Amino acid sequence: MSVALGMAEIVSAVPTSGGPYFWAAILAPRSKAAFWSWITGWFNFLGQVAVTTGITFGCAGLISTTATVQSSYKPTAGKTIGIYAALLVSHVLINSFGVKYLRYLNNTSIVLHSVGVSCFAIALLAKAPHHQSAKEVFATFYDGTGADGGDGWSMRASPAYVAVCGILLAQYTITGFDASAHLSEETHNAAWNAPLGVLMSVGLSAVFGFFLLIALLFSIQDFDTTVDSTVGQPVTQILVDVFGPHGAIALMTLIILCVWHAGLFSLTSNSRMMFGFARDRGLPPFFNYVSMRFASPIRTVCLGAFLSFLLAIPSLGSSVAFSAATSIATIGLYISYGLPILIGLIYPSHFNSIKGPFNLGRFSRPIAFVAVTYILFITIVFCLPELNPVDSQTLNYTPVAVGIVALWAFGSWFLWARLWFTGPIRQIEEEALGVPVGDPAGMVRREKELAGEESVHKID
Repeated sequence: MSVALGMAEIVSAVPTSGGPYFWAAILAPRSKAAFWSWITGWFNFLGQVAVTTGITFGCAGLISTTATVQSSYKPTAGKTIGIYAALLVSHVLINSFGVKYLRYLNNTSIVLHSVGVSCFAIALLAKAPHHQSAKEVFATFYDGTGADGGDGWSMRASPAYVAVCGILLAQYTITGFDASAHLSEETHNAAWNAPLGVLMSVGLSAVFGFFLLIALLFSIQDFDTTVDSTVGQPVTQILVDVFGPHGAIALMTLIILCVWHAGLFSLTSNSRMMFGFARDRGLPPFFNYVSMRFASPIRTVCLGAFLSFLLAIPSLGSSVAFSAATSIATIGLYISYGLPILIGLIYPSHFNSIKGPFNLGRFSRPIAFVAVTYILFITIVFCLPELNPVDSQTLNYTPVAVGIVALWAFGSWFLWARLWFTGPIRQIEEEALGVPVGDPAGMVRREKELAGEESVHKID
C-alpha cells in the first residue's frame, strides 16, 4: 500500500497516460531525466516480459493439470511448453489482427474476474461437505519448501524465511495497478480520480484475493491429500474433493479462461510499452512500427511474445521456473514503480512544485521512504532460493535475469546510450498536443494530421 500511495501522489501530479518510464523523466531534473527514464524503462521492460511469462505459462500449467483429472494424460515439461507456445500464438493473433475485438474481450474479462470468481468462491464454501476450523486455517504452519518431501527452510533456516518465500505470489498478484494511471486522460477530474483508482485497485485486489484464499482454505477436505495431490495442483484437488471430477473440470475451465484473458491483456500492455520505448530510441527503430491496416504495433507484439517464450525455456530443466518467472516480473515491475518514487524523494523541491490535489503532505517523504525500502527488501528476498536443497533443478535463476538487465541498462547508458538517448521528449510534446499516446494507431494518425496542418501553415 505504501507503493500505491507513492504512485498515487505521482499520478495526481502527472495525470497522463504515460507509464513509470514517462514519470521518471517528468520528475527528474532536466539534466538527469534521460538517465532515469532509460533505467526505469529497461526494468519496466523486464517486468512486462516476465509478467506475460508468469501469467501465460501458469495458464499452460493449469491446462496440463486439468487434463489429468479424468484421463491418462501425463504432463511433462515439454508438453507444458508446447501448450504455452500455443497460448502465446493465440494472444499474438488477437493483439495483431483482432484489436477491434479487445474491448469486448475486456468486458468479458471484467465479468469473469468479478462475477465469475465471486460465484466460484461462494459455491465452493456452500458445497464443501465440511470445513476446516479457524485454528487449522489461521494457526497451522506448513513449510512446503523441502524438495521431494525433504526438510524445508524452516528446519535449515527459520520459519520466518518460509513466510518471506510465501510473500511472492501475493506480491505478484498485486502488480499492474499503474493501469489506472494509463487511463487517466480518459478519466473525469483525473488529478483526483486517477490516484483513487490506483489505491482502489490495490485495496480491492487484496480484499477479493483474501476472500478467495479463505474460501479455498476452509474448503480443504483432507490437508495431506491436498498438498500431496496426485494431480499436482492443490486447488484442483480441492475442487475434485468438493465438486467431483466433472465439477472440478468445469470450475478449472473458468479459472483457465480468467488467466487466458489476463495473459492476453498482459501482452497488449507489454507491446504498447515496447512500442513507446522504441519511438524514443530505447529499442531499435525496426520496432517503431504500427500496421495501420490492423491498428496494431505487430512487431512489438511478436517481440513481447518471443521474449516471454524464451524466459520460460529454463522450465525444461527446472522445477521452479514458474516461481522464477513471477519473481522476475515482480522485481522488474516494482523497481520501475519505485524509481519514480525514489526520484521524488531525492529531488523533493521539483516534485513539490508540481503536486496535484492528492497530496500526502508531511507524510509524503516518510511513505516514499517506506515504499522504496520495501521494494529493495523484496528485490533481495525474491532472488533467494525457494526450495531446499539447492541444486540444478531448484536453483532460482531470478538473479541472473535481473542482473543481466541491470548490467545492460547501466552499462549501455555509460558506454553509448547517454550520447544520444534523450528520454520520452517526443511523447511529452505529443501529450501536450493531445496525441493519444496510449493508442499506437491513433498516435500515428494524429501525427500525420499535425504534420499536414504544419505543411498548410508553411504554404500559407
